[in-house]
Amino acid sequence: MQLQGKNFLIIGRAGMDMYPDPPGTRTEDATHFFTCLGGSSANIGVAITRLGGQASLVTRVADDAIGRYCCNQLDHYGIDRTHVHAEGGEARNSLAVVETRIEDHQSVIYRNGAADFEMTIADVEAVDYTAFDALITTGTVFAAEPSRSAAFRAFELAKEAGLQLIFDVDYRPYSWPSAAVAAEVYSRAGAMCNVIVGNDVEFGFMAGDYDQGLEKARELVGNGAAIAVYKMGEEGAVTITPEGEIRTGIFRTEALKPTGAGDSFMGGFVVGLADGLPIDEAVLQGSANAAMVVARVGCAPAMPTRAELDAFLNEHPGPTRAGEPA
Repeated sequence: MQLQGKNFLIIGRAGMDMYPDPPGTRTEDATHFFTCLGGSSANIGVAITRLGGQASLVTRVADDAIGRYCCNQLDHYGIDRTHVHAEGGEARNSLAVVETRIEDHQSVIYRNGAADFEMTIADVEAVDYTAFDALITTGTVFAAEPSRSAAFRAFELAKEAGLQLIFDVDYRPYSWPSAAVAAEVYSRAGAMCNVIVGNDVEFGFMAGDYDQGLEKARELVGNGAAIAVYKMGEEGAVTITPEGEIRTGIFRTEALKPTGAGDSFMGGFVVGLADGLPIDEAVLQGSANAAMVVARVGCAPAMPTRAELDAFLNEHPGPTRAGEPA
């Protein structure tokens, strides 16, 4: 499967990330922090724009200084925010306090009264879907109303306009009222999409049995999806298409933190598809993007440029799987 262009519409949250400084500092010991743009959907947008694509975000942000910070950061990274609206009252932007460390890593997420969950059907109906090549959404948008209904309405409108639907499972248990609700909604969303990307735990969750995740990915493709990417951490990924399955490894680096890999993978992968790369090469581009981000401080500011990614791919010895020498 190839995308016809690199203009992506992304639905989901933008937030603020705070990192204890200097890198390696525990949060409870920190006296200084630095901030950057956060939120999975916003981070995917950054990954795309850094690699030469275009990204527009649909979401709501708090009508306060933090919401304006997020908007300023979207501007900084060249992400169109025509459809980013301010939400007043007690709604607040997501806030993540994330450590730049691997051992005993702590990420503390604040999602109470999240502004992005206030996205409405009217918000998504205001979008001209014909201006885009694909719609990307992360699973968190389905965790609460009215965002859930709005996201499903966006799916319907995007399909009517002929867009490819790309779904990053991105399961965050703390956002959902129950695991049962999440599993039902995720299965409904996944069945509507052309491309589904998730890790082994997320697909297992969708299947209702963590040992059946790979079968769930296969089932989604068997029922009409064009691609399912089943990520397995150090063991690489299995990419399933109607034509068969492709196994790829990972690019080993000296990781500073475990966060940011999923968002950077998605950005590198979809830009690869849009650039006409074969599916296995697009997956490897996503994997390389992820390897670079976990070895850098931050998430949005860690996303590599096209030149940086190309240099990494040219200079790195190549991908490996678990058990293989680095």
